[in-house]
Amino acid sequence: MAVNLTNADSALKTLYLDAISHQLDNNVNPFLSAIAKSTNDVWGKEVRKLCTFGINGGIGAGSEDGSLPNASGNNYTQFVTTLKNLYGVIEISDKAIRASENNAGAFVSLLNSEMEGLINASSFNFGRMLFGDGKGSLAKVIGVENNAFAVDSVRNLMEGMIIDVRDASGNVIEGLSGRKIAVIDRAEKKIVLAGATVGDATYEDASITIQGSYNNEINGIATLFDTKSPTLYGVQRDANAWMKPYVKENVGDISDLAIQTALDTIEERSGKGVNFIVCSWGVRRALQQLFSTNKILFNTMELAGGFKAISYNGIPIVADRFCPEGTMYLLNTNDFTLHQLCDWQWLADDDGKVLKQVPGKPVYTATLVKYADLICARPNGQGMLSGIKEA
Repeated sequence: MAVNLTNADSALKTLYLDAISHQLDNNVNPFLSAIAKSTNDVWGKEVRKLCTFGINGGIGAGSEDGSLPNASGNNYTQFVTTLKNLYGVIEISDKAIRASENNAGAFVSLLNSEMEGLINASSFNFGRMLFGDGKGSLAKVIGVENNAFAVDSVRNLMEGMIIDVRDASGNVIEGLSGRKIAVIDRAEKKIVLAGATVGDATYEDASITIQGSYNNEINGIATLFDTKSPTLYGVQRDANAWMKPYVKENVGDISDLAIQTALDTIEERSGKGVNFIVCSWGVRRALQQLFSTNKILFNTMELAGGFKAISYNGIPIVADRFCPEGTMYLLNTNDFTLHQLCDWQWLADDDGKVLKQVPGKPVYTATLVKYADLICARPNGQGMLSGIKEA
């Protein structure tokens, strides 16, 4: 079989799309696998979700011949958020396609390699966004020396990322737009960018973001606990106590008492319990150390997507690289929905083609798209323990 652009285009649409969608919907991390994905409540470019809070007031007890309780319906509020535009782009050179045009096996290997790279990059970025606050900050810049940026954390960074460096006001610093990360020194928490040097300077309150993603990412878990933002999904936090999740800061040494107190308080405030706990790797090690010291046997359990978890009183505890250091989130996954206009799709032109030549270059690109945002319908049913001493 002779390989050409038509065959390539068809393969992307018929052979690869379902596999890519399945992996990005179910194999990114345990949290995403556990929550609902829905096209409901999507209106144009927005998600408008009607949520209830409190309980129905039309209940009561009375005498045998007395008046019945007054009717009082549910309490409603509407959450509103804008669908976020998520993209993944692959690039194949004309030379590579022509080199495999008489070798179907070589062409399949070429596409498989590109798809694997796209899935890995998209999974990393999407998994990171699920724990973010929508702003897209990957790390804070501490300073620059010998062309290396010193940062507060490297957990969100990988070699090959194309990033922007922004000042405290969110503006891109001149000369630091669209720069690729060439080297990461994880021990020293330093990164080196490809290309021209950046000089020696101190960038006060500067931050690193994925190219063009500043303030354009989905509202991840951190959005719920962003105390600096007066609103959540367009609703005032201070005027609605049920919009505030449980937060315990400066926990120190993790203990069974701290976890159980959080679980009890969340259930008391919201009426429902926690069914999912996620923490940083260091917090998981601290938990394992606690169990070992107290000679507590812990079971493991298998979650959707084939993920493994520690069981705490029947609640799975999973560790995720993108969970902030010293942090444990206590969640009810039934309250979260990834609202989407559609599942992952290829961006197609008027002729239905997904593989298109880059103007002026001997390369072809295809773009994977999804329009979605994450909403938690019951903010007071979630909790966070922070400042935990890691092991």
